[in-house]
Amino acid sequence: MLSHAPHFRARRRALLAAAGSTLLAGAANAATSAAALRAGAMRGDGAGALQLAQANNGFEPRRGQSGKDVIWVPTPDALTTRMLAMAQVRPEDYVVDLGSGDGKIVIAAAREFGARGLGIEYNPDMVALSERRAAAAGVAARAKFMRGDIFAADFSTATVVTMYLMPHLNLRLRHTLMAMKPGTRVVSHEFRMGDWQPDETSSIGSQSAHLWVVPANAGGEWSLRFAAADGGADPIIGSLWMEQSFQTVRGRADFKGLATSLREPRLVGERISFGFTDPSGRPRQFTGRVSERRIEGRVTGAGRDGEFIAERVGNTPSINGSGPVTQTEIYGG
Repeated sequence: MLSHAPHFRARRRALLAAAGSTLLAGAANAATSAAALRAGAMRGDGAGALQLAQANNGFEPRRGQSGKDVIWVPTPDALTTRMLAMAQVRPEDYVVDLGSGDGKIVIAAAREFGARGLGIEYNPDMVALSERRAAAAGVAARAKFMRGDIFAADFSTATVVTMYLMPHLNLRLRHTLMAMKPGTRVVSHEFRMGDWQPDETSSIGSQSAHLWVVPANAGGEWSLRFAAADGGADPIIGSLWMEQSFQTVRGRADFKGLATSLREPRLVGERISFGFTDPSGRPRQFTGRVSERRIEGRVTGAGRDGEFIAERVGNTPSINGSGPVTQTEIYGG
């Protein structure tokens, strides 16, 4: 073989001296580094090896390689597209991928959906590789990458969060995700988040993706006012009481001694809906949006449509499940 010839060994020593310690590190990536080294030797200079070092030593990830908290396994292209479609990504969205690996989800969000994105990845070689791939795809202006720890990084401005992490890491992140702006979409490849049940699950072959929409806080007491079904001038006034665990709500409405449970309450992000039979015996359906101190929307039923308003009474309670996860939930016992 060429590498055993005396003149090649002399040339190799000269090239290593020219390239310095960066080339020595790059030589660990055997196939690509050796090819560039041989090309440099044939030209009689060290340019090929130096270009290789400047290009991050030709790093390519290996399926199953160890990372900070996980091993690297890429998300299939079809599932990547499905995850972004489940989140209804739009050009105005800001997608953050936690543990972004080779950058494919952020690049797909920019290339296929026109969104801006950021990949947070601990391995600097992966970050450099992602930047090269974004440039090659023509989306470097919209697809950015940074080296960082997903548990320390601030991604609170994201409108969509994606991840392919282990279950215990999802659970560690859960309270951070629950604290994000209501309506933020979270999509996980394969793994769930304990008691926080997904709003939607899709499967392609043997692999799955799960979607959550960060809920608003609808829990606590609200003063409720809405128009009477019989067209009377005086509105119906009562109280709403709601208890919330993650995005699941239940509760009742009170009207001067009459209490009735809420029918089919549902909360998706800021959007809430529920129904009940009003004090006059008419079925009414409510749909609205939840803000910090107010719920506003439309009430329908009994041939009478109108507006309703609910204003918060007292302090805002914490959403059940929104606090840091316990060790028992992570590890069982």
